[in-house]
Amino acid sequence: MGTIGAIIGTIIFGAVIGALARLVLPGKQSVSTLITVLLGVAGALIGSAVWEAIGGGPTRGIDWIRWFISIAAAAGLVVGYESIMNRRKA
Repeated sequence: MGTIGAIIGTIIFGAVIGALARLVLPGKQSVSTLITVLLGVAGALIGSAVWEAIGGGPTRGIDWIRWFISIAAAAGLVVGYESIMNRRKA
């Protein structure tokens, strides 16, 4: 049950990160909910990896720096995804 819980937690965390990433980007993004969640999960994984790489560890509360890194990574992924999709349409 631990692995399933971790997967579900990662998906939920990714959905929140993806939504926050789209919220901080200016304008309207044409990204589906599923892609938002997938990019959010990827951003969350990147954020966690960067957080650990810079020496961050577990804290007693919310890892705000890890959240900000994750949101920035997901926002970058959303911008990149839109750029790629817009090139395909042209």
